[in-house]
Amino acid sequence: MHMRSVFRVLSLLLFIVSLFMIFPMLFALYYREGNMIRYFLIPMGGTALVSLVALKASRNAPKVLSIRDGFLLVTLSWVFSTLIGALPFYLSGAIPNFVDAYFETMSGFTTTGASILSDIESLPMSMLFWRSLTHWLGGMGIVVLAVAILPFLGIGAYQMVKAEAPGPTLDKIAPKMTHTAKILWLTYIFFTVAQTILLMLGHMTLFDALTHTFGTLATGGFSPKAASVGHYDSAYIDIVITTFMVMAGMNFILYFRLITGKIGAVLKNTEFKVYIAIFIVATLLVTAVLSKSTYQTFAKSLRFGAFQVASILTTTGYVTTDYDLWPHFARVILFTLM
Repeated sequence: MHMRSVFRVLSLLLFIVSLFMIFPMLFALYYREGNMIRYFLIPMGGTALVSLVALKASRNAPKVLSIRDGFLLVTLSWVFSTLIGALPFYLSGAIPNFVDAYFETMSGFTTTGASILSDIESLPMSMLFWRSLTHWLGGMGIVVLAVAILPFLGIGAYQMVKAEAPGPTLDKIAPKMTHTAKILWLTYIFFTVAQTILLMLGHMTLFDALTHTFGTLATGGFSPKAASVGHYDSAYIDIVITTFMVMAGMNFILYFRLITGKIGAVLKNTEFKVYIAIFIVATLLVTAVLSKSTYQTFAKSLRFGAFQVASILTTTGYVTTDYDLWPHFARVILFTLM
């Protein structure tokens, strides 16, 4: 194994993660939470210093990574990114127990969506934003981001991305993995901007729109509201988030094929056809049950049914209503989708 190369790339990854702490600091300034800034500056500055020292010490490391190196690198990136990401929560006292802070951050970076928080809305806005931002970073992957923005990581890039990819296969949509990573991240950013704007048109604040967009596209479901999306009680917001949850659950490489005019290849894609078929059939079944027993109109049944089916099918986890009160058959469908 090429340990010096692994630690060199790991140092770069952690440096990138720490730089993203600038964004919650900006929200801290906007929401007059100046006392929170130092809790981001400390881990950011410490990580930057350690990373620079490590980079200098490993400057002669060979520019090569094997698949074994890739798996080790990805594992270490999750462990240490979470360690750094948990520090603002712990140092500020927003989550006073470090194990809890580590759990919450790991849930964010891995887009799991599990939470130890019982009173989410009591946290400072900057901490809530950082919590959701870990989702967004983990949604496309920290390693994929590093490959996209650091061209000199081209050697071994495929092994790195392959080790992080959750699916059974990884397709290259460009000759170099660096270009593939850029295309994936640009698509991800485009959807982020688009959903944020659409949510703001539904009278969400920029903060709420961004945090819910992060949770949607990462399919993780962190929300700054205790009642999740149900807090807004808006059909428009439900429709926007439902649409983007379904889109986020698709293979992003299919979007590149759409952009390049290969519509036929997308429509013939087995994964796409099965995924859409499951969503449509499950939505129709749940809607039919709800319209007969729970909601007075078909439109309202479709609104809540489609949202919850998309949320469960994509593992996002957002909610707009207490579906535990739904008829047994509808809950069985949701349980099956999990």
